[in-house]
Amino acid sequence: MRAKSVSIGSAGSLALVAVLAVTATGCAGSQNGQPQAGDTRFVAGDGTMQVFTAAERKAAPAIQGQTLDGGAASLAAHKGKVVVLNFWASWCGPCRAEAPVLKDVAAKTKGSGVEFIGIDFKDRQADALAFERTEQTGYPSIFDQPGKVALAFQGTVPPAAIPSTLVIDEQGRIAARALGAVRYQDLMDTVTKVRDE
Repeated sequence: MRAKSVSIGSAGSLALVAVLAVTATGCAGSQNGQPQAGDTRFVAGDGTMQVFTAAERKAAPAIQGQTLDGGAASLAAHKGKVVVLNFWASWCGPCRAEAPVLKDVAAKTKGSGVEFIGIDFKDRQADALAFERTEQTGYPSIFDQPGKVALAFQGTVPPAAIPSTLVIDEQGRIAARALGAVRYQDLMDTVTKVRDE
């Protein structure tokens, strides 16, 4: 399977408008309505980490974009490492609740071949920057106001809630997903397992 490449910049499509219309519903709840591959609708999530076997894993798209601090971030820059992608927004309460978890796991695993990238989804840049100053995550976040990074996962394992967390293995495949605020032990266990494969 060939990975799609997406670069953040221009305005989104009509499909994105439909995604935005239901985004707020994905900010909390249960995981009963989990979408299938290719489904970009947002659903509620309880933060449960779903781990995929090697045979089930799909290639992640080759995402890249400008970070909130004006730099650049991409999956390609971390080739051969485990990458944790966290989709968040300053307007999302569960995102604030899980921020210390992500920060702690990122700090504890950074020296062992794991990188974290945030994806700030459908946010105002000023609000997102204030969130970053408060939380001091220690890793970059791509400013994805149009929502193109989330749409790039259509046909794979979509981040169908805000927050969502995807764990990308060393081969660039989606190894795990959590919809909703992720719990510390679940994230640490999953990241460690994928890293040690």
